[in-house]
Amino acid sequence: MKRRNLIIIAVVLIIGIVALVVVLARGQKSTFKQDYHIEDTATITKIFMADKMNNQVTLTRAEDGKTWTVDNTFEANQPMIDLFLETLHTMRARQQVNRTAAPNITKDLAAKSVKTEIYQRVYLIDWFNHKLRLFPHEKLTATYFVGHETQDMLGTFVYRKGDKIPVILHIPGFRGFIAPRFIADPTPWRSHRIVSLNVLDIQSVELEIPSMPQESFAIRREGDGFYMELLAGHQRVNGFDTARVAQLLSSFTNLNFDEYAKAVPKAELDTTFSKPPRTVLRVTDTRGNMRELKTYIKYRNPDDVANMPDPEMYEVFDLDRLYAVMDNKDTVLIQYYVFDNILQPATFFLGQNSSNFVVK
Repeated sequence: MKRRNLIIIAVVLIIGIVALVVVLARGQKSTFKQDYHIEDTATITKIFMADKMNNQVTLTRAEDGKTWTVDNTFEANQPMIDLFLETLHTMRARQQVNRTAAPNITKDLAAKSVKTEIYQRVYLIDWFNHKLRLFPHEKLTATYFVGHETQDMLGTFVYRKGDKIPVILHIPGFRGFIAPRFIADPTPWRSHRIVSLNVLDIQSVELEIPSMPQESFAIRREGDGFYMELLAGHQRVNGFDTARVAQLLSSFTNLNFDEYAKAVPKAELDTTFSKPPRTVLRVTDTRGNMRELKTYIKYRNPDDVANMPDPEMYEVFDLDRLYAVMDNKDTVLIQYYVFDNILQPATFFLGQNSSNFVVK
């Protein structure tokens, strides 16, 4: 009898141990597969990133819950923000780094990686499957050190603070790696928007052409409509092409530049930017806010400008883009295609024959 009881106890213990091992294994497997991503990105309040080249950026969600700011100063590039949030939500751990390779990978991550801190809105009391939430506060919930891509170019080495071994993160179904989406340089995160104004919110549009002052003009609000004047002498004119002016005003609904010009060649600093601007565009809204845009010719190969006998030759110009300086601060690149209907002289809006002007 005693022997039988001992056998039963031993069997129960063995079954219990096996069950415990299975449960723990499943728990570890589930954790490994699921907890590297951010399940609810709508709760993210702030993202901080820093790299080994002394770049750092803080992305902060505004109170409206939709828009973001860069370093609490600049409007964020919303498409980039959306893509990054999607990355945080869809990334998964493909596998842990091989233990023999882990020391070298860890050393690489310590020398060259992008530290990424995720802050979320959490609740001190969060009961009944999120139905009762009390005492919300911001909390640092995850810190990643994002390194370089794997040899197959389909994963990225990442160490999460608190783990023992780095992992390889990827996005299932995506043929690429996520490392380029973790950027500590604040410039790419800034919005490319120049102005975003409905026609009803525009007070005036001025276009100054220093080389042709007689072609400089302004479109100004008057009640529910607009009138046109030449800046030289502030002469008010009639007979302008209302369709072209309407097209001009509607261009400011969502006007963007192409990219920031971070490294302008010295040859262009000494030539292009030492001369008066090609045009000066000023857009003022009904609240008195003004955005100024000075444009400058861009050369195809600025290093060759000094050696050319005639630097004004048509072939030396970049026919797709030109430089622009916004509010005397940021130098950017804009496309002729986008600005073709905006940076036109007064005669474009008054007809080809300037004798058609009717001046009041």
